[in-house]
Amino acid sequence: QALGYGWHEVHDEAERLEHHISEAFEERIAELLGHPTHDPHGDPIPQRDGSIPDRPGQPLSEVAVGATVEIIRITKQEREVLRYLAEHNLRPGTVATVLAREPFAGPVLLQCEQRAVSLSSLLAEAVIVTAT
Repeated sequence: QALGYGWHEVHDEAERLEHHISEAFEERIAELLGHPTHDPHGDPIPQRDGSIPDRPGQPLSEVAVGATVEIIRITKQEREVLRYLAEHNLRPGTVATVLAREPFAGPVLLQCEQRAVSLSSLLAEAVIVTAT
């Protein structure tokens, strides 16, 4: 976000940089970004001491109908998946309510920012949430 990259673009760029910058440059980037504990997709960023921040959650596909949740992580990194989620503002930090979940691996229907969004069961498994 700070560099003007779309949510679906940042993963590829970060992968390219990861093993090609010095620790000093990495520290300056972390400082500029406020020492984040999680990347834009919600994955934990290892700290300087090697520890990994814990943020327990559960797949959206397992959440009860009527529950209000906050998205904390997206486990799929494919560009098209991230683009689709971004178009519907489904990213870490977004709060949504589960309106319906169809049986037999059917879709999950969410209420998010005054509109309904449907996710396949496969995609709902990749959206990790926590109760609000």
